Amino acid sequence: MEIDLEIYSPVHQIKNKLFDEQGLNVFIKRDDLIHPIISGNKWRKLKYLLKKAQAENKTHLVTFGGAYSNHLLATAAAAAKFGFKSTGIVRGEPVNNDTLFLCRLHGMELLFTDRESYRDKPALFNKYFADDPEAIFIDEGGASPEGARGCSEIIDELPQRYDHFFCACGTGTTAAGIINGIHQHKLKTRFHAVPVLKNGGFMRDEISKLLTDAVNFELHIEYHFGGYGKTDKQLIDFIKQFVAQTGILIEPVYTGKMLFAVYNLAAKGHFKPGESILAVHSGGIWGLLGMRDKF
Repeated sequence: MEIDLEIYSPVHQIKNKLFDEQGLNVFIKRDDLIHPIISGNKWRKLKYLLKKAQAENKTHLVTFGGAYSNHLLATAAAAAKFGFKSTGIVRGEPVNNDTLFLCRLHGMELLFTDRESYRDKPALFNKYFADDPEAIFIDEGGASPEGARGCSEIIDELPQRYDHFFCACGTGTTAAGIINGIHQHKLKTRFHAVPVLKNGGFMRDEISKLLTDAVNFELHIEYHFGGYGKTDKQLIDFIKQFVAQTGILIEPVYTGKMLFAVYNLAAKGHFKPGESILAVHSGGIWGLLGMRDKF
């Protein structure tokens, strides 16, 4: 079976009084529309990992994530679609929630592990699957050179050139891929990474590990809202207003924080009048399932 999806990821302009006042043209790359579940950077990061598994005759995808992991759900759906078996090793005590229900519905077997053991994912893989010649290790979030390669293809699809490109960062794989794509196309676009984790300065090194060449980029570490999966009233209010004004659904874990950064930096005069900004919607809308009580 050919491992591919028909990509539908248009670019939409975001109209807002703030951007008009600043003389900015702001757009969003709708990677959330690629697939209902295997959406956004989840598909882009999995694409070449699945092709690698197929080439190596591996039929069992083993990957990792938290109890509300969009990556686990996307992997489960991709495995079902393309004929793989899948296992998700889940961080923390056994729980039942909507995300894990959907993982199981797509045929994924779930193994729960304590947080200390979870730190050493290769050891966990070997513990359970060292004797399974058909199993392949896929890191949390699809972090890998293959994942970065898939994300670099975003640049191939752009209908025009932009002065700035924004992306939320969890592992740095998507950011590295986009930066590589910008560099390969010899664009002057300035890349902005928005880590969604607290103390995200380390993300510069994580991104740099996957770059094909040394490239300068901006890292905005002040928009984590308390850390990974954390939020507050200011962010929730922003998301409510954004969704109500644009009809584009976003969530508080990734895209919400990144777009808040775009709006906040624009309000601070970070950009020059006349500049164009592209933000990538990296999907992950199912993350809202674990955040309903915040709204």
